Amino acid sequence: MCSLCGVLGVETHWTDAVARPGVFSRNEAARERKLERARRIRLANRVLGAYRLTLSDFQGRAYLLATATGKTEVIETLAHLWPTAEKLAGRPFDPLDDGLLARLEREA
Repeated sequence: MCSLCGVLGVETHWTDAVARPGVFSRNEAARERKLERARRIRLANRVLGAYRLTLSDFQGRAYLLATATGKTEVIETLAHLWPTAEKLAGRPFDPLDDGLLARLEREA
């Protein structure tokens, strides 16, 4: 599927902040949803940085995951983040690794 089709066809995922009654989210205004999305990207980038990967927003509907050399993949939701990150990095990794968590704690 091309990137544009993926973006246009994406349904809301539970990891995204939305403004609908009965949906888990504290964000009701568009500005709050954008801020929450940016916060999630910042947090993911703290972990991804250890593997020389970066995550960015793509039109508020998807994410761009990139390597330090510029190889990039569009992912629809944060649920696709870790498998795609492993694929781009060319190695398995665990975002809950004790060494990684200790490093993140020291940097905080």
